[in-house]
Amino acid sequence: MKRFAGWVLLALGVIGLDQWSKLTVLQYFAEWESRPVTDFFNLVLVYNPGAAFSFLANHAGWQRWFFVILAAVISAWLLRLIWIHRSERLQPAAFALVVGGAIGNVVDRLVWGKVVDFLDFHLAGHHWPAFNLADSAICLGVILMITAQMLESREAKQNAEQKAGKPQ
Repeated sequence: MKRFAGWVLLALGVIGLDQWSKLTVLQYFAEWESRPVTDFFNLVLVYNPGAAFSFLANHAGWQRWFFVILAAVISAWLLRLIWIHRSERLQPAAFALVVGGAIGNVVDRLVWGKVVDFLDFHLAGHHWPAFNLADSAICLGVILMITAQMLESREAKQNAEQKAGKPQ
């Protein structure tokens, strides 16, 4: 139970940091206001009623509840996977990051009706779609999930070769 609680605390930490960062931006920025930080990075306040890359953003509002329900279902499933894999390190860390990010964005949808984005990377006049810390946690979590699966697959292959008596 102790390990599971640790992974849940990681998810809660992501939610807390995400919400703190968004509230800070909301306090100091007007919508569409942009402040350069470096030659390739700005802080900006934009709202996204859709999902990644503004997917479904131009719809009548039903997508808000669709994404809330989808995130709740996926988060519940990932919490179950955290419980199952609680004694491991990489898998439950990945799941916790995704849960924290998903719930961080759900909080925005419930409070603001859309997601607060503020990280704006650009190069030669071309801007990547703005995103937030929750989005970053989700992406990092997915990368860790893929990495864990690749490591597990390689380990299973090595174990199978050892059982068959093949040198590595």
